[in-house]
Amino acid sequence: MQTIRFDIDADGIATLIIDVPGQSMNVIGQEFLDDLSASIDRIASEDSIKGAVIASGKDSGFMAGMDLKALGAMLATDDGHRPAPAEIFDKVFVLNALFRRLETCGKPIACAIEGTCVGGGFELALACHRRIVGDSPKTRLGLPEILIGLFPGGGGSQRLPRLTGVQPALLYMLQGKLFRPAEGAMLKVVDEVVPAGTALDVAKAWVKVNPTASVQPWDQKGFKFPDRAGGFNPAFIQAMAGAGAMTVKQTQRNMHAPHALLSAVYEGVLLPFDRAIRVESKYFAKVVADPQAGNMIRTLFVNKQAAERGARRPKDQPKAPTRKLAMLGAGMMGAGIATVAAQAGIDVLLFDRDLNYAEKGKAHVEDVLKKRLGKGMTPDKMATILARVTPTTDYAALAGCDFVIEAVFEDVAIKAEVTKQVEAVLGADTIFGSNTSTLPITKLAKAWSKPANFIGVHFFSPVEKMPLVEIILGKETGPAAIAKALDFVAQIGKTPIVVNDSRGFYTSRCFGTYVQEGVEMVAEGINPALIENAGKQLGMPTGPLAVGDEVSIELGHKIVIAAQKELGDAYVPQRSDAVMAKMVELGRLGRKSAKGWYDYPETGKKALWTGLGDLFPRAIDQPDVEGVKERLLYRQLIECARCFEEGVLETPEDGDIGAIFGWGFAPYTGGPFSHMDTVGIAHVVTVLDRLAAEYGDRFAPTDQLRALAADGATFYPAPETQRAAA
Repeated sequence: MQTIRFDIDADGIATLIIDVPGQSMNVIGQEFLDDLSASIDRIASEDSIKGAVIASGKDSGFMAGMDLKALGAMLATDDGHRPAPAEIFDKVFVLNALFRRLETCGKPIACAIEGTCVGGGFELALACHRRIVGDSPKTRLGLPEILIGLFPGGGGSQRLPRLTGVQPALLYMLQGKLFRPAEGAMLKVVDEVVPAGTALDVAKAWVKVNPTASVQPWDQKGFKFPDRAGGFNPAFIQAMAGAGAMTVKQTQRNMHAPHALLSAVYEGVLLPFDRAIRVESKYFAKVVADPQAGNMIRTLFVNKQAAERGARRPKDQPKAPTRKLAMLGAGMMGAGIATVAAQAGIDVLLFDRDLNYAEKGKAHVEDVLKKRLGKGMTPDKMATILARVTPTTDYAALAGCDFVIEAVFEDVAIKAEVTKQVEAVLGADTIFGSNTSTLPITKLAKAWSKPANFIGVHFFSPVEKMPLVEIILGKETGPAAIAKALDFVAQIGKTPIVVNDSRGFYTSRCFGTYVQEGVEMVAEGINPALIENAGKQLGMPTGPLAVGDEVSIELGHKIVIAAQKELGDAYVPQRSDAVMAKMVELGRLGRKSAKGWYDYPETGKKALWTGLGDLFPRAIDQPDVEGVKERLLYRQLIECARCFEEGVLETPEDGDIGAIFGWGFAPYTGGPFSHMDTVGIAHVVTVLDRLAAEYGDRFAPTDQLRALAADGATFYPAPETQRAAA
């Protein structure tokens, strides 16, 4: 067998050690399915085998889920197209049938879990008769499939509710929430929590003294759900109704997997177990058959992992980890970068022009760490991390730093002065990164005598929570700078994209169109509440006006002024420019001033400013919500397409990852480029032409889009092309 080592000890206990070759973490692929099937046959048929223990041969953990690349290949037909749900059912039910054979083989099966056990790996554990987990702060258990557009398809949606009750199971599955060993024991999905490294021995001991413990609770006569779920239980009906309403609110009906999960759980509760897992596979097949799941898997899992593993890193450059970081600027952004760097084991010189500011930056680091006490953070660990951060106002103190990140005020002259002062201490051979959100890197690099060593490193606020870092290449940025920046991003556990220089780069430029289009609609007299609700229904985290308040109306106004100054006669004014100028004139700067598009009272919830109707009178004829959603969506799509045509983006992968993780572009789409491919480029061009005729050239399709539409082409290679390349 390729993926499982099968041994039998003197007591007749079989040990199945999973060790999938070529993988850092065990995953479920066709070879594993074949090996597990053969192992089950042997356990069931050989009288000398009294029971079995399943464990992992990898230090990384027990097992993750399905190998999603293998899943894609398994579900593709010979011509590269996606088969119908009925065809998919037979393929996806294989896993369910296999786990069912395991738990009904007539012998006790224990699972010895050390480290991570999630997705299909956790579904395998649920199919065992006993789950024993080594206690480690790094161990996580659960079913997170919903986060990539799927739901548990290996019996998890049926076994988990039968162990925990329906309501707790739905809470964890709908959120993709992972839990630690002790929490698993409380939920009754972990039978024993034992010292780390002892799970295998404890599992063998259990099998030895429980030779007849080979029947799952749901296969025993008279089985009842822990919360007595059933068609005549009012609490169950209420729980399902509440879960349905909450799911609609959270997903705005845009995501298919959560609703399929609810249906699978509801119907499964009312059916015998063997029928219930077939229902699960039916809904799973429907979800997999839809392009939504494929788009989400590709962007949120496959491409994201590739980016984090260095897909865009120059291959010929040696590893360049950062050991001592010069962090210039101790404001919220600089302090946030200092926090994640120190947590990654990097020494940080936190520089600011005033020692009070620098010390406030370190205090921010401490505040962030304090909030994590008891959640994996200990006082000793916190003290160690804090000791890595040294506030300073002395440029000379930066000596010995091997990487610089600048996050000072967004002004070319100020940044240039700081840059020159640092070069005088560190020399131009040091890599210098600028955390600017809009200023062109090529222009800023003029202050560093070796522009090949100057690069943009754009973080998002709050740094501690936002997963993306946008790496921006100036015209002269060299491979050593790219490698250094990407290695730093890997050290701090963030997801990078790599883009080329332009005003606003990729994320700021495209995100700004979402806010700008919302402001354009305000100028037209469209009801602000309609605009905001349409944005949320589109799948954005919040409405364009609310997010405009968060980033500051004043900042948006300053960006417009800077663009006007830079572009001169080439600048194309928009109605939104005058609207933002008026808001700034009125002192309505956004959330930071407690008044913007919304009012922010000291007590109570924020509410749209009632004065908007007087300042920008409402149009008599209001558009429907679908029309507003279309404008908000396509204004973003066309700007993303322009970035691709202009070479700001070099790959659609970076475009999709950056959109979802940078500004919260509707995750269910897989990103703007995945979405355009899915609905069809020709359709995108048709809609853009209509919107351009009605609202202006900001919606005009690019020449590249028209060419793709004419050729019937897509941004991503067609499935058959991808398979041929593989």
